[in-house]
Amino acid sequence: MIVHDWNQIPLEQVTPHFHRRVVHTAGMTIARLELKQGGHVSHHHHINEQVSLVHSGRIVFHIEGQQITLGPGECLEIPPNVPHSVDVLEDSIVTDLFTPRREDWITGNDAYLRK
Repeated sequence: MIVHDWNQIPLEQVTPHFHRRVVHTAGMTIARLELKQGGHVSHHHHINEQVSLVHSGRIVFHIEGQQITLGPGECLEIPPNVPHSVDVLEDSIVTDLFTPRREDWITGNDAYLRK
């Protein structure tokens, strides 16, 4: 067993509006995101199933022609290979869970996030 302390995991600045702490296990990735109002994650898709849980703030996902707004306590399940983007409506804390783990994040091949 491994204990992970979010306070000990380095905070990575992806963009001025997007910071993350990440734990990769053998089969999944868990990310704790700090998102600033006005931030945007470009339209993308990945092989990973994703669950996004909002702890505070508000974000809106753009998926398959829909706008899905999430606030505190709400989560969204996104199947693999479904294109989506995100706008940050308020400063937010979000946990994203991915399975399988995000190999593109491990190798640094996540340029779409840095736009």
